[in-house]
Amino acid sequence: MHSADSPAPVDYSRVFSSAIDRLHAEGRYRVFIDILRNKGMFPNARCFAGHNGPKPITVWCSNDYLAMGQHPKVIAAMEEALHDVGAGSGGTRNIGGNTHYHIELEHELADLHGKQGALLFTSGYVSNEATLSTLAKILPGCIVYSDELNHASMIAGIRNSGCEKRVFRHNDLAHLEALLAADDPAVPKLIAFESVYSMDADIAPIAAICDLADKYNALTYLDEVHAVGMYGPRGGGISERDGVADRLTIIEGTLGKAFGVMGGYIAADQMIIDVIRSYAPGFIFTTSLSPVLVAGALASVKHLKGSTEEREGQQAAAATLKAMMADAGLPVMPSTTHIVPLMVGDPVKAKKISDVLLAEYGVYVQPINYPTVPRGSERLRFTPGPAHDEAMMRELVDALVEIWGRLELRLAA
Repeated sequence: MHSADSPAPVDYSRVFSSAIDRLHAEGRYRVFIDILRNKGMFPNARCFAGHNGPKPITVWCSNDYLAMGQHPKVIAAMEEALHDVGAGSGGTRNIGGNTHYHIELEHELADLHGKQGALLFTSGYVSNEATLSTLAKILPGCIVYSDELNHASMIAGIRNSGCEKRVFRHNDLAHLEALLAADDPAVPKLIAFESVYSMDADIAPIAAICDLADKYNALTYLDEVHAVGMYGPRGGGISERDGVADRLTIIEGTLGKAFGVMGGYIAADQMIIDVIRSYAPGFIFTTSLSPVLVAGALASVKHLKGSTEEREGQQAAAATLKAMMADAGLPVMPSTTHIVPLMVGDPVKAKKISDVLLAEYGVYVQPINYPTVPRGSERLRFTPGPAHDEAMMRELVDALVEIWGRLELRLAA
């Protein structure tokens, strides 16, 4: 009991329930699909939504861009590692030791990006957060210049560093230079940006940003998570494709998308790698990746260094789907990459389209809503890969045209 003049106790359950209610009211409450992929048959999978047992579906939004998650070399390497060393790593790398697979993979990743060293993390989110927060703390008075469309993990790392931040308009070189020029030349500077922006599917002007970094004595940090494995002659990303990897201070990537397994990493000069290894709590105090996963990622990286078949198949599939959507009058957004965004512009309608596709057509594509994209630019995001054939694309486009008409949605101008 509390007296009439004392404040009422906090109703915790009401606070939490109202937070969830807000998401429902805005149409952006996230629902995670209950799914099992069929090894060797990607993009086919089983969906466990509903009460009639698993239903066959086609997956259109996976970030396993090149279907490497089912590649025979990857599966075989993981099976061999499992029977050789067992399941886990034994804790952090300090406690459990440096699994030899980790050392091999870091050498492969350093080579992939033409750097002296690399460092593995449990995910791309962790590699971004740990590296950016630590770097900016190590550099006294550092100012970070961040592209306005940078991913949540980069934003978290910059925020957690406690340093000053300048946000430049997306891929706007003039605005970035104005911000750099306005600050004290003697202060350490870091420019943080992404190569492929995964929701708009556009590409950063990496060489021009490096020019500005040289002019204003700034370090550069490039997130290549939506490019590694898919661009460049060996899968080193847009920086390899454009021949500018050597000009970047740090390149960050993932093993969970095009490489088809799990984990994140950075590649840089050995001194920077040693600083992050020695100072980043997100590295020091995190259980290291299972050697089984690392063995799979190692096989994937090695394969994609020598094979262009998967990359070529992905680019062909993306071009075909974009053309089919455009021919059907669907509002496909312009894109020069492997990502095919379809504009909806309303969170409730985006979720509705996704629900109808899954329930009636056996097609899985996730709606992309705020805060992943700005309000009013909600969309469906398709990631066709080498395993998506034209028959699947035709079924998808026909379904979208029918739903667009049913919901009276706007077609392309």
